[in-house]
Amino acid sequence: MKMEEIIAPVDKELLKAELNEKRFLRDTNHAGNKLYIVDNACAPNVLREIGRLREIAFRAGGGGTGKSADLDEFDLDGAFKYKQLVLWDPDAECIIGGYRYVLCDNVMYDRCGQPIMPSAHLFKFTRRYLKGAFLKTIELSRSFIRPEYQSSEQGMKSLYSLDNLFDGLGGLIVLYKGRMEYFFGKMTIYPSFPEEGLQMLLYFLRKHFGTWENDLMHRLDRMVIPKQPVKIKLTRKFDNILTEKDFREDYKILKREIQKMGVNIPPLVNTYMNLSPTMKSFGAGINDEFGNVIEAGILIKFDELHPEKTRRHLSFPKLFSRRPF
Repeated sequence: MKMEEIIAPVDKELLKAELNEKRFLRDTNHAGNKLYIVDNACAPNVLREIGRLREIAFRAGGGGTGKSADLDEFDLDGAFKYKQLVLWDPDAECIIGGYRYVLCDNVMYDRCGQPIMPSAHLFKFTRRYLKGAFLKTIELSRSFIRPEYQSSEQGMKSLYSLDNLFDGLGGLIVLYKGRMEYFFGKMTIYPSFPEEGLQMLLYFLRKHFGTWENDLMHRLDRMVIPKQPVKIKLTRKFDNILTEKDFREDYKILKREIQKMGVNIPPLVNTYMNLSPTMKSFGAGINDEFGNVIEAGILIKFDELHPEKTRRHLSFPKLFSRRPF
């Protein structure tokens, strides 16, 4: 893939003008950062900077679009009704990271009755899901942390960057309470991750959160189906490694075995797996529009988070007003 030169940074004063009190969601619980909700109509300069930072972050991980900025029609066309959750460092006056999201009761559908959304490139949504939980779901996509905040370079700001983003998700839960009940998202694993490590992660997700192809009841209960699923080829081997029925004990084994390969469990995957005991995993597919990264689909119910996660991310040092954004 030919890589275009990434656009120049957007002037900080333009960003600060658009990230104003009208767009404020909440303060973070740690590190003194702030969270905002914007879209291209109210904050075109912020969107341009988000596109620049996303492409930098995704290329650093081995993915990316190859374009000068990672922005598409879902970011730029208001008809799709996508919003951007923005994590802002008021000290350095820069965007740390963010999420793109949409309320699924707002999405459009194609001729086949499938929702027009980024994840539809990878997954087919069953009629059972579309008529039920889907209408109370927030789709999450394009999560990123700028590279400087993925290391120890920024001190406490780096340490809490991902945690701060999940404070933002806690803010969305409170903001849309009564209308939305679930998050649907994708966990990304980059091509540079060892193949056996990928296989082990997918096996673990299926074992503790997923469905089994040879289980009739699970097949009937499926809601989201990968269009080109990544097959797990080493099932018998992993049966003899990941031997614990309890998630936490099996997780210790997974973590140790992955580290033996010279890598760690990807941070976002790690965080999602420890967010809710009832998380549903729908398998994974290859995203050929995004550097051939592997993306695993997941569904999380708001009121089934681990209690400690609810306390951590749904407590507010400063409450936002209940604006519709």
